[in-house]
Formats: sequence, C-alpha cells, structure tokens
Amino acid sequence: MKLLLNYLKRYFYETNKLVLILVSLLTAILIFFNYYYGVDQWISNKRSLIFSVIGRYIVFLIAFGLPYLLYALIAKRKYFSHRSFNIVLLIAPLIFSLKAAFNITFHFSDDRSINTYWNHVFYWPVLLCIVSIFLFTLWKMFDSDQPFYGTTTKNINWKPYCLMLLIMLPLVAAAATQPDFLAIYPKLKLITGINTDVSWCQKILFELSYGSDFIGIELFFRGFLILAFIKWAGKDAILPMACFYCTIHFGKPLGECISSYFGGLVLGIVVANTKSIWGGLMVHLGIAWLMELGGYIGGQ
Repeated sequence: MKLLLNYLKRYFYETNKLVLILVSLLTAILIFFNYYYGVDQWISNKRSLIFSVIGRYIVFLIAFGLPYLLYALIAKRKYFSHRSFNIVLLIAPLIFSLKAAFNITFHFSDDRSINTYWNHVFYWPVLLCIVSIFLFTLWKMFDSDQPFYGTTTKNINWKPYCLMLLIMLPLVAAAATQPDFLAIYPKLKLITGINTDVSWCQKILFELSYGSDFIGIELFFRGFLILAFIKWAGKDAILPMACFYCTIHFGKPLGECISSYFGGLVLGIVVANTKSIWGGLMVHLGIAWLMELGGYIGGQ
C-alpha cells in the first residue's frame, strides 16, 4: 500500500495543477449536463444505431480530446504534432461508441425474461472479443514493441490490491442499504426482471459473463488509453482517460458516476507506473462483484 501511495503522491506533485483543476471542472460540467438534461438517456432513447454511435462519439471525444487540448494550450505540450497520436485520439472514442451502441439479439426462448438473460450471457463476452480485435489491430500497427496493452504479469504485488478491496467492503455494504443502489443492483434483476426464479448456477454464469465486460473496460481504458498514449503524453495520459471513463457511467447512480472519475485517476496512476492492468482489474472486478453481492443480499 505504501508503494501505491507513493505513486499517487508523485503524480499529484508532478502534474500540472491548473490542468488538473480544469479537467476536473470539465468532468463536473459533463456530469451536470448529463444528469440535469438527461443527455445519455436521450441518446439511448433514439432507435437509430447511427445516431447512437455519433451521439456517444461526440460526448466521448469531448471528454477525451479536450483534456489533451488543455495540456497543449496551458502546458505547451506537442502531442498534436504527431500524426499517429491524432489518428489514435480520434479512433479511441469511436471504438467505445461502437461498443456502447452494439445491440444484436438472438432468439433463445419465447419467454422474454429468459431470452434477455441468455442474450446478455452471450452479449458481454462478444463485446470483449470485438473490443480486443480492435485493440489488437491498433497494437500491431502502433505498439507491438510493448506487451499487449498492460497484459504483462511481471512483478505484480497483489497485496496492495487486496487491501484496497478490503477498504471498499464496508463502503459497498453501506451503499447496499440505499434504494438507488438496490434499483440498479443486482444487474440480473435490473436487466432481465428475474432474480429468484433462476438457479445459483445461472446467476453465477450471468456474473461471469458480466465480469468479462470489466476485462474489456480495463483493457481499453487502463491498457489502451494509458499505455498506447504514454509514449506521446507520459503521465498526462491519465487525466483524459479518467474524464472519458467517467462518461461511460452516465447511466449509473450519480454517486457511482462521480466516484468513477476518482477511481479512474487512481487506477490510471497505478497502470502508468506498473505497466500492468491485472491489479486494477482485480480491484475493479472485485468491487463490481461485491456490489452485485450487496444487491442480492440487500434486495432479499
């Protein structure tokens, strides 16, 4: 834990404080506009796939591109002089926009709830495969001199991540008593409308599938958005990633959305120093499953 605290202290000591304040303010403005005007819900309600992709692309590009622009204007960074940086900067929000808009369904059962259940069991692993293919292609084009976006397992100390999960345990337990939390978790009940009518084996299968989405998220946000951009931006890559990461939580409870910005910062700092996503994935996935467990217990 001491090592992680040193990473955090060094980052906040070295980072440009004005850019940090402005990006945090930008994130707060985006959160306000979303929850006051219902931007994400408005985009989601549109039936057009093209509109959904373009709408989310604009939001994601603002969240990801403006922090880099602030660094360029205030800290006089030269990122935009690199053609490959500009290409990858524009492609990154598009990949996640396509992921967010992806909605192909199959017919498994005439029962709507069961059909929704099985579609989601397949849905998240398919998304992981699609995102991985995009990222693998970019890695081969731009970054094949490094391990595939943080998937190295060298020199990982698991103890600090276990401590982080223990710290989160009472916080999740407290959150699981709140009505807005129980309205969202467990995902099985929210998405399919079923909870007690399925076996624990089916619940576990659903949770494993749900967990696969977090692998894709860590690979994209901490692996790709940090380790692909670090060669141009160094640790400046952390703030744009954290702002972008916050915007993908716009459909979640407000508290979870706000905390995602700070969580994104912490996990980004860790990956920038360790060059590995596995510790962050353990924390992220662990918290997600703790929240799911809290939803199952709190909803009884």
